[in-house]
Amino acid sequence: MLTPHPATLRRLVDDYMRARAAETGPEAGDLAYTLCVITGTRDIAAALAKARHLLAADATAGLPPVTIPATPTVPAPATGVVRDARDRASVPLAVAE
Repeated sequence: MLTPHPATLRRLVDDYMRARAAETGPEAGDLAYTLCVITGTRDIAAALAKARHLLAADATAGLPPVTIPATPTVPAPATGVVRDARDRASVPLAVAE
């Protein structure tokens, strides 16, 4: 089973929380979608819960704990807007268990 790389997962959660706080609809929607894909979930609440679990379980990550709200409010994603993954820094997306 593949699991998201902790640094990638942490960066996505941080980016999502920042975009949500700034109320940048399309970016927050794109990041919510990416979090759902990388965690294998279908909604952002489940994705954040799984991210919280995976980051807590990875004691070797060396990352400070992340605070993820239990019930996020998500702006509606913009239709027809797709973010190209190639514009992000190259980091591993998953690690094999």
